[in-house]
Amino acid sequence: MENKAEITTTQSHSFKKEERLCSKKIIDRLFSEGQSFLAYPIKVVFLPTELNTTFPVQAGFTVSKKSFKRAVKRNRIKRLMREAYRLHKHELYRQLNDRQLAVFFIFIGKELPAYSSIEAGFKKAFDKLIKQLEVPSDH
Repeated sequence: MENKAEITTTQSHSFKKEERLCSKKIIDRLFSEGQSFLAYPIKVVFLPTELNTTFPVQAGFTVSKKSFKRAVKRNRIKRLMREAYRLHKHELYRQLNDRQLAVFFIFIGKELPAYSSIEAGFKKAFDKLIKQLEVPSDH
């Protein structure tokens, strides 16, 4: 347990491969069974699940090709989203205790955002996510 706490404090501002949501099975389950909410300009889809990693959260990021035709713009937005996540994920990690979570962040805005608006969206999203995890779902 001490080792896990050491990992989260020393590497809290990194976003490693193990933290990325890559598993096709988990992504499919996430979108079929997961819950979602809006924290404009971000839609969050999440599913408490067992992950085969030491990290409490695996995250994925996406931007609609319909809204942003050019890959350069989509990649820029995803880069901004990953940066905001990377800097603020420790707030989420603290609240999870020993639970694990798969989460997908979808950018739903219609124009190229400033970093500050994405950062504000992530702060709102983390607050809402923590509140939703505290209340047990009635599935």
